[in-house]
Amino acid sequence: MTAMIDAERLRKKYLRDGMLPTIFCNGCGHGAAFDYAFRAFEELGLDMDKVALASGIGCSSRIPGYINADGLHTAHGRALAFATGIKAANPDLTIVVFTGDGDCTGIGGNHFIHAARRNIDMTVILLNNFIYGMTGGQLAPTAPIGSISTTSPYGNIEQAFNICELAKALGAAYVARWPIFHPYQPIKSIKEGIQNKGFSLIELLSPCPTAYGRRNKLGEIDSLWKWYEDNTILIEDYEKAMDYGTEEEKEAVRGKFQVGVFQNVQKPGFFEEYDKLVQRIIAKEDERKGGAE
Repeated sequence: MTAMIDAERLRKKYLRDGMLPTIFCNGCGHGAAFDYAFRAFEELGLDMDKVALASGIGCSSRIPGYINADGLHTAHGRALAFATGIKAANPDLTIVVFTGDGDCTGIGGNHFIHAARRNIDMTVILLNNFIYGMTGGQLAPTAPIGSISTTSPYGNIEQAFNICELAKALGAAYVARWPIFHPYQPIKSIKEGIQNKGFSLIELLSPCPTAYGRRNKLGEIDSLWKWYEDNTILIEDYEKAMDYGTEEEKEAVRGKFQVGVFQNVQKPGFFEEYDKLVQRIIAKEDERKGGAE
């Protein structure tokens, strides 16, 4: 009963009633992302008047429209570029981006690369469902080999995009991936991402029963969600199996999605470095003027 009361309180506090119901299909994992984000906001005690949300196009990108906070619903793939602009205009804002795998790493791949490389202070909650769910069921760059979609009717032959490994290699301050059916780890990672003053990526593996599940014959909702459970493994367990396991143990984990925290480092963000640069230029200019006098 207490949990139900708490959930209702959070719903009233953070959701726009006039926007409900949501567009999400039964069994879609995106609805859980609401709950995780709200609980992270609440536990951090965020002032929502100092939070700005951004999104592009897609099922997950509709989320900011349901949240009672200021935000931008931008063009397809451009959420991180707009979010960078918001942060540049008002560095005191907490920036949270909701995006999908196609929106962020397909159409918006270049913006993703450079936002992570620059370590722009924003928290990106990326809902990965392996498909362009809203715009026609096309193949997303994260889809596993063999995936069926409207643009790969005979099965995907392309290597899947490993979002977290790329973000880590680019030097993002915080990088994590979790299956969406485990609540506590995503909530903790969203909190850690917001608290980390740099680029934070939280990838949530979110089942799509309609555009992906049906085409790939993954069964009813329960079976679909179990597929994710069967095909994910903690980073530590994966590395242990690959380093010390038998060939059978290695084969059993090979190809599974590694989940956990990939990177958590403290490093200056882009705008911190930019401010230092401005101060150095001002100091040199003052010194030059002083010498001229």
